[in-house]
Amino acid sequence: MNIHIVQHDIVTNNPEENLKWVLEELESVESKDALLTVFPACTLCGSPLFASAAYTDIQKRAQACLQELIQKSEHRAFLIGMPLQIQDKGLCNAIVFVQNCAIRGIITKKYLAPDEQKYFVRGEGVQLIQYQEQQIAIGFYEDLKELSKSHIDQPDMVVCCGCNVFDYNKPYRIRYRMHKIVENLNASLVFVNRIGGEGSFLFAGGSMALNAAGQVLCQFPYFESHAQSVDLQLMEECEDQKPEAVELVYKALIMGIRDYFRKNGMTKAVVGLSGGMDSAMVCALAAEALGAENVHGILMPSQYSTDHSVKDAEDLAHNLGVEYDIVPIKPLFDTFRQTMSPVFGDRAEDVTEENMQSRIRGMIVMAYSNKFGALMLNTSNKSEAAMGYGTLYGDCCGGISVIGDLYKTEVYELAEYINREREIIPINTIQKPPSAELRPGQKDTDSLPEYPVLDAILNLHLEEQLCFDEIVEEGYDPEVVKMVLRKVKLNEWKRMQCPPQLKVSPMSFCLDRKMPIS
Repeated sequence: MNIHIVQHDIVTNNPEENLKWVLEELESVESKDALLTVFPACTLCGSPLFASAAYTDIQKRAQACLQELIQKSEHRAFLIGMPLQIQDKGLCNAIVFVQNCAIRGIITKKYLAPDEQKYFVRGEGVQLIQYQEQQIAIGFYEDLKELSKSHIDQPDMVVCCGCNVFDYNKPYRIRYRMHKIVENLNASLVFVNRIGGEGSFLFAGGSMALNAAGQVLCQFPYFESHAQSVDLQLMEECEDQKPEAVELVYKALIMGIRDYFRKNGMTKAVVGLSGGMDSAMVCALAAEALGAENVHGILMPSQYSTDHSVKDAEDLAHNLGVEYDIVPIKPLFDTFRQTMSPVFGDRAEDVTEENMQSRIRGMIVMAYSNKFGALMLNTSNKSEAAMGYGTLYGDCCGGISVIGDLYKTEVYELAEYINREREIIPINTIQKPPSAELRPGQKDTDSLPEYPVLDAILNLHLEEQLCFDEIVEEGYDPEVVKMVLRKVKLNEWKRMQCPPQLKVSPMSFCLDRKMPIS
């Protein structure tokens, strides 16, 4: 059976825009020659819809686009995902099967995510449809567990329409699950997934087709639009693509930045460059995503900044071809201290003055942002966010947090990947001890454990969801573990005020892990 698989970027809440490329794809020679064309789940309206799903205007617009699609489908057969009002049931997340200019089947999602449960009603799950003398099981990725139940008849073929949010483990889990389904059912399988960024949500693609023998007939590229027809009766296995996690994360972040700007009508970005690893990483990613001509750096040295930090930032800008300005903050900092002196009296300088410097820098970058219409990119990493090692309204500000879902050690791994062919991020930036440079001789390790230890503990606590006793049993110092977990708990309130993060891990702060503040 010849199936045409379409992996594409989708614009949320814009069914008319999505209709255009769907019609173009159905007009392609490959689609016309195929017996069935399959699109990802949520194709017409995108995902996540959140509260917009509840408004009747988006539902009516999607319905109108579906009707136009049916009228122009020229007796074709295809599957397309959209929100759909089902009579006597309610609003469902649905996959519509269209054949010969008519709806021949509707598959509704059964296992809903918590956010979906607020706006969609529970559907029927996987449905079996007879088409071209084939028994085809069609369903959402989350509903495929239904195929293991005894009441499901044996299908000849499985079509899985996905809209799967990316994390660096997800592609491997999907591949494993698809292979197990084929193995258990002895049926051929098509998995179609979307690409693109929707705010914090990233979608990787990686669509694939397997024959009943479990051979991979086609494996789509990750993070790229792609369409391909495949004969499920073939017995010729394609070259299996298994990219490393660091490559997937790199491509995910590039796509996430690019789509965040494109879909929100922006082109310019500004980054505060300290000469440190995090700002260098964000600037390098932004330059790749947007073009160096659309990224501006601002160096803001203080009396505590080393000459090498300024040089490292300048070397980075030169390596990338990014323009920059140097705006020393000492005059402003002195003015702040003098202004607050009558209020502070004879109290000794402490973290208050450190935070002043960070907020001055945030104000300078935001001033540039306002004046030139360039979005400020946040440069905080996940380790800092977990520990509250950042200043609200200072280095915590920005329009989007680019590396906020990467631990510090993962930022270093990504730097090695970026520098794999030539030096982009200066070697000294990578090798020198991390420092906020807010007081003489300051190092991150003055306040935090060494990052390899810290990140290992954080990973056990956040991703593995282990508590104090369980982490200590893994061999970590009880006092260090106690301090780390205490700071994670105390800084929930701060994380709730930080910019949205591009999600790349299984347990991001912005989307996955919400804890009580009090």
